[in-house]
Amino acid sequence: MPMKTTVYTPDSSLTNPFVMIRAMFADLWAGRELAWRLTVRDISAQYRRTILGLLWALILPLANTLVWLYLNASGIVVLQETDIPYPVYVFTGTMLWAIFMDSLNAPMSQTHSAISMLTKLNFPREALLLAGVYKTLFNSSIKIVLLLCVLPFFKVNPGWGLALFPVGILALILTGTAIGLFITPVGMLYSDVGHVLPLVMQFLMYATPVVFAMPKAGLAAKLFILNPLTPLILTARNWLTGGSPEYLLYFVGVSAAAFVLLLVSWIGYRLSLPILIERMSA
Repeated sequence: MPMKTTVYTPDSSLTNPFVMIRAMFADLWAGRELAWRLTVRDISAQYRRTILGLLWALILPLANTLVWLYLNASGIVVLQETDIPYPVYVFTGTMLWAIFMDSLNAPMSQTHSAISMLTKLNFPREALLLAGVYKTLFNSSIKIVLLLCVLPFFKVNPGWGLALFPVGILALILTGTAIGLFITPVGMLYSDVGHVLPLVMQFLMYATPVVFAMPKAGLAAKLFILNPLTPLILTARNWLTGGSPEYLLYFVGVSAAAFVLLLVSWIGYRLSLPILIERMSA
């Protein structure tokens, strides 16, 4: 089979954004099979030497849920009343947050783990990003199955909103992937990003209705409203638990902004990757 030859000229995609975007989607399509193989390899390696296997996708969110249930029940932390049983509120919140964090970490993790491939082989780089999305979807499916099993136990009926719940999951993955892809070039050059990111996201989680109900007034209420993750978490949770989405327009606006950010970050990733490969191979 003849090898594909790519010739770069001064009139190439760097000076023509339409050519660049067409090439980006062409490489995304060309890398779909490689992305699938990378996904299967990574998932197999992730669970091959573990006793609990797929349960590890549930243990951390479940442990976080149990901690907050204990803090609430013991009176150590006094929380506002929620429209649904608090165990369901905090469990769905932590699961949705875990899905977002998986998508946020995927671009940098996939790129970092493929350093040796990037410096030695020529392949569609978009395969790494697509593999990250595949893995996030796989881990998300495990969490969603558990969520659906828990709801009947607390007599929560999703109703028609369950049909829209996948839209909420995709919006979380879209936003997380866009942000993760945006910071990946800097994160590949400076390891400080990998150390600072968990601290920032831990603070951001407490400014999102994950374990806390929406504050009614004060500075906390303003922080929750200004946080773009708030409508994503609330809307996805409302669709899952049969509630009425109060921030639907906000949800649509954040999702649209995330899509634009994803395209911009994708272009930046594509332009910066040759420089990153040169730095990594030096």
